[in-house]
Amino acid sequence: MNSFMNAFSKSEKRVAEYVLDRIDSIIYMSITDLSEQVKVGETTVLRFCRKLGFKGYQEFKLAVAKDTVNPLYKLHDDIDESDELQVMIQKLSAANIRALQDTSGLIDSKQLDRAIGMIVGATKLHFYGVGVSGMTAQDAKAQFLLIGKFVDAISDSHHQAMAAATLTSHDVVVGISISGSTKDTVDALRIAKENSAQIIAITHFARSPITKYADVVLLTAGKENPLQGGSLAGKIAQLHLIDMLCTGVAVRTREKALYYKEKTAKAVVDKKL
Repeated sequence: MNSFMNAFSKSEKRVAEYVLDRIDSIIYMSITDLSEQVKVGETTVLRFCRKLGFKGYQEFKLAVAKDTVNPLYKLHDDIDESDELQVMIQKLSAANIRALQDTSGLIDSKQLDRAIGMIVGATKLHFYGVGVSGMTAQDAKAQFLLIGKFVDAISDSHHQAMAAATLTSHDVVVGISISGSTKDTVDALRIAKENSAQIIAITHFARSPITKYADVVLLTAGKENPLQGGSLAGKIAQLHLIDMLCTGVAVRTREKALYYKEKTAKAVVDKKL
């Protein structure tokens, strides 16, 4: 960055100076967070990253993480290589419990209530996510199937886009992304929004690209740096929120939910010994 200072525009130079002053915290910031802090547009941040030779902001953050988190690529924020096994167990347990507690503290009950109402009234319910968030989407699909919702979970980018294009104002999409900057998911939500679908975003970052298309934003804890793709604490936080949504819907549709829980249980009873 220092070597490129003379090549940066005035706004790009402001981005560089901000990053250099806060290098350790940048890896936990979304592109929207950074652009708002520096008071420049997101396109300026992208130009800054590309001028340094990166394809985009996420690739830039990955490079920063490699240089700042630990030269040996620390495997977990809380774990040191000198920790004994019992200490590792305690630290991981504490981190995962903290993710649950912090997520509960972030929940806006009015937003949660609105999201539950949207899902109750939805003709079709779609969950979009990729990577670990894609697995959370599959878990969500399984939970909502049990209570009789017409639901799908899609992680392939082409299938997300095609499915989003078929939606209407009677349908709901839940986009899941810890960073809130996953391009495939953001693009799919944009298409769904253009087709009048109702949007719920589940993310760690209140100000991130995914929230621009959301009618409701539900925040989770368990942030991850770019070297921790697939943070278990982040996934636990997502599942905790999905459980709240599913339980809220089941309570409001009690008779239907109980009927389908019994029916789906009978459908798989012969799959068990």
